[in-house]
Amino acid sequence: MSKVYTATHIGKVRKNNEDSLIFIEPETFIVADGMGGPAAGEVASQIVIATCKNFLPNVPEPWGENILKKAIMKSSAAILRLAEENPEYHGMGTTATLMHVYSGRAYYAHVGDSRLYRLKNNQLEQITQDHSYVESLVRRGEITEAEARVHPMKNILTQAVGATFDITVDTGSFTVDDGDIFLLCTDGLTNMVNDAEIAEFLSRSANPADDLIQAALDNGGVDNISAIVAKF
Repeated sequence: MSKVYTATHIGKVRKNNEDSLIFIEPETFIVADGMGGPAAGEVASQIVIATCKNFLPNVPEPWGENILKKAIMKSSAAILRLAEENPEYHGMGTTATLMHVYSGRAYYAHVGDSRLYRLKNNQLEQITQDHSYVESLVRRGEITEAEARVHPMKNILTQAVGATFDITVDTGSFTVDDGDIFLLCTDGLTNMVNDAEIAEFLSRSANPADDLIQAALDNGGVDNISAIVAKF
């Protein structure tokens, strides 16, 4: 891996930043976007980061799909326990997108509508699939991707870490080649910056994380914005 860039911003509208992110050596990246009202969303996303930070380094590498899934499930259980003990946290939850690279292969686990992208040969590919109501409409062909971007219910998730004891965690793996660039980000970025702009920043920017967040701010910045960019 050649370079990692990380950045997060509260945005122009929110009163607190409910996003959390971390780069864990060796070559592990996590973003989480909390929800559940003042303070609660921030707590939920921080639990994901803390749980992964404590769990993963104690497991032999590679941290494959099942290990990353287990980290998310442990995070979900911790969020649910805290919500049971503290009524003010009832209903909190978070997205979670994790990627670990080991010996030329990437492993990921994902819940929610934060995203993992790969730029390969100047072509941007969205690796993860949103767990959201509007994404289900797109998959069924009921609306287009352009319509999904402005749909009034685009923020409704169908899966969230800590929402229930029974969540579905998407996992996968693929080969990493020299020159690949990865982006993990929250929807505060993808709702403000389109795929063509994302690809341009990833391929040409000296600090793509900072520049992507600035672009999201320039386009409105209505949510918290977080990004991790890893260039291999």
